[in-house]
Amino acid sequence: MIDINSREVSPFEAPGWLCNAHGQTMWQVLFRRPPAVAITVRPLTLRDGDELRLAWGPERAGPVVVILHGLGGCARSPYVLGLIQALADRGMQGVVMQFRGAGDVPNRLPRFFHAGEWLDLEETIKHIHQLHPARPLAVTGFSMGGIVTLNWLAAMGEKAGAQAAVVVSTPLDLAACAEHLNKGFARVYQWEIVRNLKGMVRRKHQSLSMPAAVATLDSVRTLWQFDDRLTAPIHGFNGATDYYARCSPIQRLRDIRRPTWIIHAADDPFIPVTTLPRCWPSMVRLQLSPRGGHVGFVQGTPMRPSYWLDNAIADCVETALRWV
Repeated sequence: MIDINSREVSPFEAPGWLCNAHGQTMWQVLFRRPPAVAITVRPLTLRDGDELRLAWGPERAGPVVVILHGLGGCARSPYVLGLIQALADRGMQGVVMQFRGAGDVPNRLPRFFHAGEWLDLEETIKHIHQLHPARPLAVTGFSMGGIVTLNWLAAMGEKAGAQAAVVVSTPLDLAACAEHLNKGFARVYQWEIVRNLKGMVRRKHQSLSMPAAVATLDSVRTLWQFDDRLTAPIHGFNGATDYYARCSPIQRLRDIRRPTWIIHAADDPFIPVTTLPRCWPSMVRLQLSPRGGHVGFVQGTPMRPSYWLDNAIADCVETALRWV
């Protein structure tokens, strides 16, 4: 077991041409060209009869890295494909667990995904261990995927079926972050998040009869309203307040028993830096940079940008697994 009981300054440095938090955040979304990496999508039927879609990167013989995308993302998001390529270049096998309802294909059941739903990740990891029982395994999650990763690690403790984890730009206090997204320029991001979530529900309505949910969408303007009127009641929570209180990972970081890196930027426009704990448990290391935005961390030049996260995550995995 590796002792990572420390907080460190991230080696990431934002270039002068892209040192603004919003520029870092939006560049990945608007301008990043994903690598031409091949992925193979295979369905995984869950215990409740629903279906996940696992996207496997190029076949490699090294450790398996399970990737969880962010809210509104999918297996083909540019930052996901970039990581798959970086892992493949180092001989590691990337596989994306696409959340229920994410992407273009609706899932079978009325439910979708939420911050506290870590059982899907547990089933995915068990499935991968059955396919590759002798191979080391790590998990990495972006934003919402990071929340699910941390909640899974805490819930499983010593039984977690991964040797290490890396999460990026991960909200730890859901209520505080939802409140922050409803202020100032952050509302622009909130509108896009809510628009994508509404689209997911409407796609589901085409294959499942969900008239009440679709009718509810018309008056939803904020993430808190979406979670209060859809996420919470569909998944058994008593409103958004209950959902956020029960699913915020900040309260259970001390239960994590695997080496875990949290990569974060102090200027993240989604997550106030004041929501980060001052003290960290022994198995969790915060790697904090002054700049970087939300799942940004862009370097290079405007004509030849580079994406620091791809190799930074791979470095953390290699260090934790002692596999170089």
